[in-house]
Amino acid sequence: MTTRQVEAPPISALRHKDLLGISDLTADEILLILDTAEAMREIGDRPIKKVPALRGKTVVNLFFEASTRTRTSFEIAEKRLSADTLNIAATASSVVKGETLVDTALNLEAMAPDMIVLRHAASGACHLLSRICRAGIINAGDGMHEHPTQALLDAFTIREHKKSIAGLKVAIIGDLLHSRVLRSNVQLLTKLGADVWVSGPPTLMPAGIERQGVRKTTSVDEAVEGADVVMLLRLQIERMQGMFFPSLREYFTVFGMTRERLKLAKHDVIIMHPGPMNRGVEIDSEVADGPYSVILEQVSNGVSVRMAVLYLLAGGAEHETAV
Repeated sequence: MTTRQVEAPPISALRHKDLLGISDLTADEILLILDTAEAMREIGDRPIKKVPALRGKTVVNLFFEASTRTRTSFEIAEKRLSADTLNIAATASSVVKGETLVDTALNLEAMAPDMIVLRHAASGACHLLSRICRAGIINAGDGMHEHPTQALLDAFTIREHKKSIAGLKVAIIGDLLHSRVLRSNVQLLTKLGADVWVSGPPTLMPAGIERQGVRKTTSVDEAVEGADVVMLLRLQIERMQGMFFPSLREYFTVFGMTRERLKLAKHDVIIMHPGPMNRGVEIDSEVADGPYSVILEQVSNGVSVRMAVLYLLAGGAEHETAV
């Protein structure tokens, strides 16, 4: 007598009220977010780019670090879902008077927001807020720890061009040591079955990164050879204390992505960058603006992915008819 294997039904909700990192998501939850983002993208193509899915919900965008793409796309995502939004920058808050992050969060919590989107220079800041706030916390980048929505929009963009992430060779090149984008992408891409290579100067290579299931090399050519996806990372000079490389010119010569170096990749390679770009440092303008670049698509897709995250954390299926 044989037993029939019964497949588990697809999930329709996230397990947590917060999105603190890719480490908290299963592969099924990642795919749920990406599939939901597909539906959300259609809203952006309508003449009136608004649905009542989060009407009556209040979202606070609390940014302690400068941001263009992340902050703007979260705000657009919230407004397209009809949420009430409030933007708070550290320079315009009581933080300049000495108020702590905890006290700021508790004062916001007293006003009963539904979600707080937090960007902070301290790794783990969003985890602290999740323990003291009833509101859902979304990590918009915490120090050198994680940037989960960036990794999700990157995966969405890759899947759009390559149909599947499993089996792809993805080369991530640049300032690996200081990059929260790297940490989130490594976790997401390996969970979905990609072959991830990382490359950069030895001084900017995180110790033990190979234990996360990636291949490391200081040879950019080796990382790029046969790659389906090449992702460049910005040199985060503001986080560096001391000399990590001789000069920007030498960094570009050894590690910068040029059209000549790109010939080592597959003929249908896509070029990615989380921004902001340092042209002539990690990427040549011919590559950034060339036919293989999907950098502006990443920005566009960020709105859809963040809409999906907000929608799912707010209840998702409860609002299905509103989308």
